[in-house]
Amino acid sequence: MTTDREHVLRTIELAEEAVADGNTPFGALLVVDGEVRREARNTTLTDDDVGAHPELKLARWAGRELSAAELAACTMYASTEPCPMCTAAIHYAGIGRVVFGVAGETLHELTGGAIPIPADEVIRRADGDTVVEGPIATEAAMAVHESFFGA
Repeated sequence: MTTDREHVLRTIELAEEAVADGNTPFGALLVVDGEVRREARNTTLTDDDVGAHPELKLARWAGRELSAAELAACTMYASTEPCPMCTAAIHYAGIGRVVFGVAGETLHELTGGAIPIPADEVIRRADGDTVVEGPIATEAAMAVHESFFGA
């Protein structure tokens, strides 16, 4: 069985692929019952779409394609803590759990451009049930950000 850390490390690879494709370094994937159901990379620059975050794309797909039971059992893994926009979509989709590599606050310290509102705060204020866990791979997740944004 793949561990949370291994899934997060895969999202970091997706973030690296996003950079190779000309985008900013973010990746995410969805797991239901131990099976990776879908992966996504950031495409905000190549799609010229501010909403093309991988977490938002996956939340929208999950809300359309998964049953309520699958959503409740679903874990979204993300290279970086989902931003408030993505976290709201995760909540509205009904995804049961989120695990991320590096905290948004840590990214904000590097870039000054992230919105440093923790995902668990967004879920709490929405009176949601999504469990948020992380950071669990800060050093590995920050390496791709430092490479892209500069240390």
